[in-house]
Amino acid sequence: MKAVENGGTSIGIKCKDGIVLAVEKIIQSKLLIPKKNKRIQTVDRNIGVVYSGLLPDGRHFVNRCRDECQSFKSIFKTMMPISNLMDRMGIYVQNYTCYNSVRPFGIVSIIGGVDNEDGEPYLYMIEPSGSYWGYNGAATGKGRQIAKSELEKLNYEELTCLEAINHAARIIHLSHEDNKDKDYELEISWCSKEHTGGKHQFISDDLLEQARKLAEEEEEEEDDDEEEEAGADDEEMAP
Repeated sequence: MKAVENGGTSIGIKCKDGIVLAVEKIIQSKLLIPKKNKRIQTVDRNIGVVYSGLLPDGRHFVNRCRDECQSFKSIFKTMMPISNLMDRMGIYVQNYTCYNSVRPFGIVSIIGGVDNEDGEPYLYMIEPSGSYWGYNGAATGKGRQIAKSELEKLNYEELTCLEAINHAARIIHLSHEDNKDKDYELEISWCSKEHTGGKHQFISDDLLEQARKLAEEEEEEEDDDEEEEAGADDEEMAP
């Protein structure tokens, strides 16, 4: 779990019309090519995955998810229900805790999408133990406590994907406080029957830039309010 706790913050939000995934991708070197080595991955047409922790473990987990989806499709000639994928991956991850010849996965993964059978959005988080639960909002990584407190304030019954994109950018921006000495890239994806036709994909550059600007503006407004409150307190304490 130490690897997860030191990783970039990842969040998932379930909305009334789909799901939104977001991640704070810490830039380890200025030599890295921007917008490469994506942390959010598509494992089936309608399912996306984001994770925090050890990157090689995350890649292996994603590849296994893809194998499970392809195997199901080749046998049953239809896309794999998200609940079935979670059952399979829960067993797979749990197996790595049963033998002394292997170690547990060093990641916590958030899986979400719009189910092919009932058209409903689903969001799950799976831990290194293999345990998983369904969530309205999930967060993992270094800034998970700040992210969880912000996610608890959202009204999920009325929340739309377009609104959730702005919330996701704001929450990732707030949770970056724990890594403020390092630059980061913001990745956001969504899956919505209305906006993406039930396909999991990254949001457009325009939407991403708009969400980032709103997050930065809100932070500046909060900083100004705090400075005004501090100034008012100083005036009251002055003789």
